[in-house]
Amino acid sequence: MNENKIAILTDSGSDVPQEIKEKYDVKVIPLKIIFSDGEYIDKKTITAQEVYDRMEEEIPKTSLPDGEMIKEMFDEIKAEGYEKVVAVTISSGLSGTNNMVRVVAEQYKGLDIFVLDTKNIGIGSGFSVAEAAIQANSGVDWETLKTNLKEGVDKAKIFFHVPTLEYLQKGGRIGLVQSVVGSLMNLKPIITCNDEGIYHTVAKVRGKSKSVKKTLELVQEFAEGSQKYNLAIAYGGESARKEAESIREEMKEILPHYERFYYDQVSPALGVHTGPGLIGIGVQILD
Repeated sequence: MNENKIAILTDSGSDVPQEIKEKYDVKVIPLKIIFSDGEYIDKKTITAQEVYDRMEEEIPKTSLPDGEMIKEMFDEIKAEGYEKVVAVTISSGLSGTNNMVRVVAEQYKGLDIFVLDTKNIGIGSGFSVAEAAIQANSGVDWETLKTNLKEGVDKAKIFFHVPTLEYLQKGGRIGLVQSVVGSLMNLKPIITCNDEGIYHTVAKVRGKSKSVKKTLELVQEFAEGSQKYNLAIAYGGESARKEAESIREEMKEILPHYERFYYDQVSPALGVHTGPGLIGIGVQILD
């Protein structure tokens, strides 16, 4: 437990690096993945690869954690002696999780709870979780921590390259992404979250290799002028691992001033909506 007695809570749609979760005891509210044969708990009773393997037969749905589960997590946190909680969630524009956590937090007695809407998803949201854990553990006071995290929302960005928009469409998460034209002309959209935290297309590029190249350019543009930042790559399934590794090496060369470089597979819940082959490239400005 950190000296400030501040617990860090997030949801499993925020991809938090394993080393951060373990080092700072980050609590995770799992989302649910629903196949016709039953419900699975994100990252606990099903892996991202298992989701992808089953998607040829059936595209599952995802659902929010219920209020009782969130309340139980607050109970556990309080029992461990914490006095305050930073709850960091994926974008309210993509999921009702933020609203559910906020409603439970407002009614909960005995903990001072701050709920942050990252307007982001995956490692884009995970950046804020990691920063919350690091700052709380280093002794940043409560009010400063809340201010820093709110100001940091606009400093984190993730750009997604997806091989197909089929899963975003079927999962109802298409947002502002135009789909039909792209599939007809082999245009690969590069997707990010806008200021409202809703998926939208930042670029459309013909062919896969050009799409990855353009994604790297967008990350460079976002980091331009900064001398201190974190980087991340998230990949969707084994089919994308090799490509993610080569992109990681390229990123180290073009953006050498990084503090931390996070690298992992996306959560099963995010995989449901994006499908196999996803590459997510993230950047978080620290200065």
